[in-house]
Amino acid sequence: MSAEDLVLELREATKKYAGVPAIEDVSFGLRRGEIHALLGENGAGKSTLTKVMAGVVPLSAGQMRVEGQEVHLRTPLEALHRGIAMVFQETSLVPSMTVAQNLYLGQEKFFNRLRGIYIAAQQFLQSLNFDVDPTHTVAQLGAAKKQMVEIARAVLHKARVIIFDEPTASLTPEEKKYFFDLVLNLKARGVSIIFISHALEEALLLADRITVLRDGRHVVTDDKANFDRARVVQAMVGRDLSQTLHGQKKTFVRPAGECLLSVRNLRMASMVKNNSLSVFAGQVTGVFGLVGAGRTETFKVVAGLIKRDFFHGGEVLLRGKPVRYRVARSAVRDGIAYVSEDRKVEGFFETMSIARNIYMGLLGKLGGAFGVVSNARMKEVGERWTKLLNVRAISKDVKVIELSGGNQQKVVIAKSLVQEPDVIIFDEPTRGVDVGAITEIHAEINRLADAGKAVVVISSYLPEVMALSDRILVAKQGKVVVEFAGNEATQEGIMYAAIH
Repeated sequence: MSAEDLVLELREATKKYAGVPAIEDVSFGLRRGEIHALLGENGAGKSTLTKVMAGVVPLSAGQMRVEGQEVHLRTPLEALHRGIAMVFQETSLVPSMTVAQNLYLGQEKFFNRLRGIYIAAQQFLQSLNFDVDPTHTVAQLGAAKKQMVEIARAVLHKARVIIFDEPTASLTPEEKKYFFDLVLNLKARGVSIIFISHALEEALLLADRITVLRDGRHVVTDDKANFDRARVVQAMVGRDLSQTLHGQKKTFVRPAGECLLSVRNLRMASMVKNNSLSVFAGQVTGVFGLVGAGRTETFKVVAGLIKRDFFHGGEVLLRGKPVRYRVARSAVRDGIAYVSEDRKVEGFFETMSIARNIYMGLLGKLGGAFGVVSNARMKEVGERWTKLLNVRAISKDVKVIELSGGNQQKVVIAKSLVQEPDVIIFDEPTRGVDVGAITEIHAEINRLADAGKAVVVISSYLPEVMALSDRILVAKQGKVVVEFAGNEATQEGIMYAAIH
């Protein structure tokens, strides 16, 4: 392949943090008008490599070339001027601004008519088949629609290279189809696409070529036709992984223990409508449903994060006794932990260390006079849980925001488990997590159920629900409509219940 074929190229690229390489001697080439998937475990260097391309971080050594010309990008704006845009896994939108204002941020004319901006944004979003109201503030949007706005903004900038970091993680199956169509349309217009995805099937479906990184180094680049799932996984982890956690349903289910949690006729605005369900000790209860099914809202009410309707709001019973939590700390003290689906916004303190984040979870339960920070105790707690959940980091003092997505998720889980809860609610526990870390997180969920905990797993990924769940609850339009035994459920039956 000649240099003229490449719109973007990295040669022997190395990026070090505190002297430790996140990527080392990586060479990568992106052809004009191709879709190139970048795969690897969390910590493999995918995000670092794409951040170098997008001007977020500079190279420590090596060379980057755009259209055959060597460049030294220092900011994302410089990258954008070179025709390179990045859609980040964790959205970089301004929450207090409207969708339209976010779309045109940095492109404003000297005199702006707000109505004109809204009309232009509406027409542009409709052209992408994105059902987003341009007058809404970003803070009002759910994760899926925030991701849509990020994608739309990158397209609007008419970039020649667009980098997507986990673009479909928050999208429904229907929204994913729109996204795939959009990517293929961009390719047809000559735009080059790089996308990071932990859904290997997406890479095998969409990509023209696939590059795999492992431990910060390049492993293989090849045409999509020369890969299957087994070869991708082998390249990513350097070993074969059991397929039991990737779509096979359970052959046995754990017997139900004590009913620790019951929800009766719960109502919360328009999202939860007369919802009733039970959760038992010693079991994993899977909750499946499409976006808008009220799954997350139901369990946020349980965990004291949002409030049910004041009148006729229904009941939440813990060990048979009615509870109504005004704040999350009360639920935590009663033994309920909630692991958020949005780890960056709700899951951790990004500028704190791993140990301090985990210790904050413990202080959240103790509070009061016991809320004094003990550095020795914090270090001990942090090291114990870091080892238990195999959190990998360059150093113990690294900020959590500098960790890979999978290791951030492990810190969020540790911050909840350090509270020693009896009911643990995992909301999308493996979103944006690689296959190796998925195996570890699934093993921890099973360990908790085996230890007699009542575990709830809310997931939009049906193979995950089927692999983990002893019971599967299917939610639709604000309430649970069907229950399946984990060893009797079928994908077709669950999807039919969720849609019809």
